[in-house]
Amino acid sequence: MVDVAALVTALGGFAQKQQLVTRGARDLDLTRAVRAGEVIRARQGWYTTLPANDRAVQAVRVGGRLTGLALIHYLGGWVSDTPPLHVSMAQNAARMRAPTNRFRRLARRHGVVLHWDPPDVGARGGSWCVALRDAIRAVIIDESLEQAVAVLDWALHSRLMDVAELDRLVLTLPLELRAVAEWVDADCESLPESVSRTRFRLAGHHVASQVPLETDERIDLIVDGEAGIEVDSKKHHADSFYRDRAKDLTITLAEYHCLRPTAHAVFSDWARVQVAVNVALRMRGVPPPSKIQEIGSGRRRRIPHLQAHHDARSAELLNFRKGRE
Repeated sequence: MVDVAALVTALGGFAQKQQLVTRGARDLDLTRAVRAGEVIRARQGWYTTLPANDRAVQAVRVGGRLTGLALIHYLGGWVSDTPPLHVSMAQNAARMRAPTNRFRRLARRHGVVLHWDPPDVGARGGSWCVALRDAIRAVIIDESLEQAVAVLDWALHSRLMDVAELDRLVLTLPLELRAVAEWVDADCESLPESVSRTRFRLAGHHVASQVPLETDERIDLIVDGEAGIEVDSKKHHADSFYRDRAKDLTITLAEYHCLRPTAHAVFSDWARVQVAVNVALRMRGVPPPSKIQEIGSGRRRRIPHLQAHHDARSAELLNFRKGRE
């Protein structure tokens, strides 16, 4: 008797019937394994050892593979909210099914985002997901600037992508989106830090990331050369109260105005965070930034080339600080 579950596991958790048959599985073996709960049918002719509510299973059940923000979230990437199910489909795909029921046709109410991808995307990746570069490309095209930057920060910081791979990916983007590379920082260490950096830059501030201190520690962000921002999250700072307070003293001794907004404040009360930073900068005599046009989200979003502005801003602030010393 063939161990169907072992075969499916060896094939990466998903297997088509023909793959199992060529390895000795009979219809009787497949039926027995399904009835015993050792595997489930994700879709007609597809078997998996993963639970039915797993998003990879749901993507296969629809008739495609996990992609976009849904795949980034599945892999533990920096995503602010649980995204809808994004499914990569072959351009000739048909017979789409509901993600939770392989006997029901896919309907709008199921909340699935379909990506009709070209054959070269289908040739990459695995049985249940597209290649990471294709998922990231979908995020850059479909999601907001801050979310796209956060995903790229995560990919570089996690070493799932290097700078050369990023450069190659950028060349595949529409011209108006290629400037996204100017917003990425491989030194970024968390989602709220990434989001904060992008939002400060969108507001016209100059931002430096992971700036070293004399104690061999680093400040998450320095805004306009004066405000030292440490972005806290309960997950990473719950057991570091005394160490964080000592670091605040070090930041102040380095002559920065120290602020420590929580991740919750970044995501739920950003306006207050921005105002607090503006007040701190004004108290230090830093001129307000030039007004920068807001960048919206969506498929037709355009990313302006702001690097020249930020370089000029850096020189302005450097001269400002020298004049005060």
